[in-house]
Amino acid sequence: DILSIMCSMAGRIPAGSDKLIFTPWLYGERTPVDNHSIRGGFYNMTLKTTRAHMVRSVMEGVAYNSRWLLKYVEIFAKRKFESINIIGGGAQSDVWCQIIADVMDRKINQVNEPRHANARGAAALAIVALGYATFEDIATKTKIDKVYEPNPDNREIYDELFKEYLNIYKKNELNTKLNKTHQL
Repeated sequence: DILSIMCSMAGRIPAGSDKLIFTPWLYGERTPVDNHSIRGGFYNMTLKTTRAHMVRSVMEGVAYNSRWLLKYVEIFAKRKFESINIIGGGAQSDVWCQIIADVMDRKINQVNEPRHANARGAAALAIVALGYATFEDIATKTKIDKVYEPNPDNREIYDELFKEYLNIYKKNELNTKLNKTHQL
């Protein structure tokens, strides 16, 4: 099981991956910015960087991007989300759920059988559309397997690296604009 192998590798590396930062913009970015030209990569690699550092850094990079988006979601919703339900294949990973909790500084609720969330979500929408329940009713029926609390010991490193993550975007965005100008 490749996910468990990668999670085992990531679990051996300290929070912040020794300051290795991965930006997951491999084919542009759509949220929270719309920039189809931006590209991702690894930053701050050294001769001491291992495959395990890179695996953890990828997990952290996805979490940084989620944190970036969360700011705008909370502005739109006009409230702070104290906890967030996590779904999908990555939600099966204890390591990744903890990284997301630490980076986002929010409780992360691991939904029961997270890989089946799309099918359950479609069924829930149908139930609401047919008038058999409300969204509030559906929310009370969501089963949570585990809750991940943010680790305050990791707050400083993740705040520092998130700030640098945004700086990397700004610098790459500028380079993308400069490259387009020179191509004209």
